[in-house]
Formats: sequence, structure tokens, C-alpha cells
Amino acid sequence: MLFVVAPTAILLVFSVLRGVGPDDVRATFTLDNYRQAFGEPYPRIFARSIAYAALTTGLCLLLGYPVGYFIGRSPERWRNRLLLLVMVPFLTSFLVRAYAWAVILHDQGLLNGVLKALRIIPAILPHDLRLLDTPAAVIVGLVYTYLPFMILPIYASAEKLDQSLIEAAWDLGAGPMRAFWRVIFPLTWPGVAAGIALVFIPSIAMFAVTRILGGGKVLLIGDVIEDQFGASGNPPMGAALGILLLALFLATFLLLPRRSNH
Repeated sequence: MLFVVAPTAILLVFSVLRGVGPDDVRATFTLDNYRQAFGEPYPRIFARSIAYAALTTGLCLLLGYPVGYFIGRSPERWRNRLLLLVMVPFLTSFLVRAYAWAVILHDQGLLNGVLKALRIIPAILPHDLRLLDTPAAVIVGLVYTYLPFMILPIYASAEKLDQSLIEAAWDLGAGPMRAFWRVIFPLTWPGVAAGIALVFIPSIAMFAVTRILGGGKVLLIGDVIEDQFGASGNPPMGAALGILLLALFLATFLLLPRRSNH
């Protein structure tokens, strides 16, 4: 109640108040904030944020499923060591990791330095890669940040997988791909669904990665909300956008369990 319901209620109240100036809020009921939220440019920014979150989630699933499944099916003596490798990034500050990627992706950074040392630049690539302050850098940062949140729940599902069911599928004539799609993937779907929720939901509202790796050139809804509460000094508008974002989170939560029941 104290840490979830109360802040949400405060946000809801602020969303229907009137902002009359920088950091000046009038206790007057209005729905103007929501009307503005459904007008340009906010729907376009919401759509862009959803697209970035969906791409991040897809890449995390593509990279995370093999890793989570491999760890879950590894011998028990190796599982904790492999999980530790997945958890290593959490031992350092998120901001430190984000700035480390900025150093790596910089025009004169580590990535271009390695490519030059290997003679890939200019033998194959005619010039240095320019990734920092681009959408590609933002996606790299988002995938790096949220990949462990996809791996861990998939690992938990894979660890509980009954090997005899897979062997039964093979005995009944299923090849590797058919056994995967008809037996393994459906049985590990709860972990996949949890991973999708853990990655998709927070990546929509992320703003630190876009600020550091996107250089402010890739504007997502998290950046807009942060700006409304900060530089623009319009908390009611930021609160209205936050409530709409919360509604999107709830819709995602409600849809995922329905899919997992099939």
C-alpha cells in the first residue's frame, strides 16, 4: 500500500490537475492533460517506444533462450557458476555500465580500435563505425541491460523440464526441431512469458540509456515523462503520461498469461 498504491494514487491525482507554469500546479480538476497526451507528438513517441521495446524483447529472447536453456540443462555442478557469469553485470552500477558502452561505441572507442587492429577497417569497412548517438546504440544498451532478465526465468523453466518427455518425443519419431516446437518450447513458455514481461515493460520507460547512448537524439516516452517532471516543470502532464504508461503495463500483464494458457 505504501510503496505501490499510494504513489500511483498521487500520480493519478496530479494527472487531473492543471499546470499553470513552471513547477506551478493549480488544484483544479481538468482532463486537458489526457487530451494533450492523445495529440501529437505523444502517440508517435508512444509508438516508437513500443517498437524499441518490442525489438529489444525480441533480441533478448533470441539471445537469451539458448543461454537460459543451456544453463538449465547443464550439470548441477556448473549451473551456479554459469548463473554467476550472467549476474556479473549487476555487481557494478547501471550508469557505469552504460557509460562503458559509450566508450566502446565512440568513434575513437574500443570497437573501432579493435576493427582497425584486425585490419577490418579499412580492408572491409571503408571508414570507422559511427554507432554512438544512434538508434543502434540505444538498442545495444537496452539489450545489454535487460538480457539477464530474459535468461533467468527461461533458465528456471528449463531446469524443471522433464527429460523423459523429450526422449518420448524422439522415440515417437519427432526430429530435433519438431521436439523443440511441440514439447520443449511449450513447456518452457512460462519462463519465456515472464522474461517478455520483465524486459518489455521496463524497456518502454527507460530514459537513461537513450540519454547516454542516444545523445538525446532518440526520444522515447521515458525521456518525455522525465522532461515533464524536470526541465519543463509540468508535473500534471508528466503524471498523465505516466498513468497512460501504467495502463500499457497492465495491458501487457493481462495479455501474457492468456497466451500462456494455450
